[in-house]
Amino acid sequence: MSKAVLIDLTRCIGCRGCQIACKEWNERKARRTSFHGDYTNPTALNSDCYTHIRFHEQEKNGVPVWSFVKNQCLHCKEPACVSVCPVTALKKTEAGPVVYRYDRCIGCRYCMVACPFHIPKYEWESALPWVQKCSFCSERIKDGMIPACIKVCPTGTMFYEEYDKVVAEAKNRLNRSPAKYVKHIYGLEEAGGTSWMYISGVPFEDLGFKMNIPVAPLPDLTWEYVSHVLPLFGITFVAGLGAWVITRRHANMNKEG
Repeated sequence: MSKAVLIDLTRCIGCRGCQIACKEWNERKARRTSFHGDYTNPTALNSDCYTHIRFHEQEKNGVPVWSFVKNQCLHCKEPACVSVCPVTALKKTEAGPVVYRYDRCIGCRYCMVACPFHIPKYEWESALPWVQKCSFCSERIKDGMIPACIKVCPTGTMFYEEYDKVVAEAKNRLNRSPAKYVKHIYGLEEAGGTSWMYISGVPFEDLGFKMNIPVAPLPDLTWEYVSHVLPLFGITFVAGLGAWVITRRHANMNKEG
């Protein structure tokens, strides 16, 4: 059965233990800020960090209240990023994770355009750049281990189980405590459903979540667009190569003349 995760935002205390564990397991560099100093922008995740905590401040009864949001790849059930990749550098595994194979990547970055959650990031600062994203600790899952970020969480913010059990747990929590939670499971229907879902006591739109994502799976829509782009890219490449050959030939003829 495919694995999934429920993130209960009412339990997150913003300790960033998940962020540190993620960096340690993936051997990523530690930085003073992992998201360019923007604590609220969900699209500002830096390429060297697969997960990070967003901070949101609201006011209730004249008192400031903080909310914390763990941000990472949602590992869609039918990922748009996988559907648009022309070289199968991204793959949805049966266990749940959407994994990235850098040895196949050509750097086209279609995955970045296709993702409705703006998750894949490019290593612009690197001399040899690759796309970066959360891997759902696919190696750990394969070995029967819990993802690193979930294992270190001190408050049980994340519930990790088989997909159907995670959905059932989310619904049970909402039914048991209707006054505590917003009546919405984010990720249950968005983009055709995701392997990482959220429940919250604060409206999702107030926490920076995208709310205009269609419930239909996105691959059919994105591939319709990219299928026209790829031939155009090929034609442009061939035309450019032809122009280069002709230019070189003329240059050599002029030298000989």
